[in-house]
Amino acid sequence: MLQSVSPLVGISTCIRPIEGQDWHAVQDKYIVAMAAGAHLAPVLLPAFGPDYAKSIISHLDGLFLTGSLSNVAPEIYGASQEIEGDFLDPKRDETAISLIKLAIQQDIPLFGVCRGLQELNVALGGTLCARLHTRPDKIDHRATANATKDMRYGKAHSVSLTGGSLLSVLVGEDTIEVNSLHEQGIDQLGANLEIEALAPDGVIEAVRVRDAGFAVAVQWHPEWHFWEDPPSQALFKAFGEAVQRRAYQRRRSAAQPLSV
Repeated sequence: MLQSVSPLVGISTCIRPIEGQDWHAVQDKYIVAMAAGAHLAPVLLPAFGPDYAKSIISHLDGLFLTGSLSNVAPEIYGASQEIEGDFLDPKRDETAISLIKLAIQQDIPLFGVCRGLQELNVALGGTLCARLHTRPDKIDHRATANATKDMRYGKAHSVSLTGGSLLSVLVGEDTIEVNSLHEQGIDQLGANLEIEALAPDGVIEAVRVRDAGFAVAVQWHPEWHFWEDPPSQALFKAFGEAVQRRAYQRRRSAAQPLSV
């Protein structure tokens, strides 16, 4: 699954209460996608907060922001109050947002999925719509309740890729079909973000950080059965290659003799 020497990709984790204890957890599908799809060595990053983010970031060659059942806390992006029924994860919020800012500052390749896209937008000053399905101009982006996993992660709608965008170049298409399992979405776009893809109702489905080497996030879940989906394969391959380049450059710089 992994090459003999693989660059390290940090994977964000969530705090999950299990049997009365807090666990730092992430679903297996994300780890598999990084190992088998991007050919990187996954390292799980506990949600320890900003100080931990600062201490770990220099050891990473890439950063992968996973999806989650939890929502980004509204107060972080200036919303007036929490919404009833929200499952929040404040430790993940502060850890992920710190990691994002540091990764962008240091030009470390970054790839976000679902919540990861929302975190990237908020980290750069953007806002979220907490309940897309309550807006009359939007389709319901949530998965069907009580459906099997295969049904929940099945293709739900098309997305239009921005002409000349990184995604359109990577997948070689103008439109692709994606799954949809979210209720939050981007409202106001964050600073220095470019729109890479839109849903039929205008919801922003993918973004890229302007002038970054590789800093991309998508609202859908390309990790689900990525080996069966050419656009998903292309995304993970491109991220893996960006991380490989970063690792090579970093290790080459570390090996340079000091000038006297």
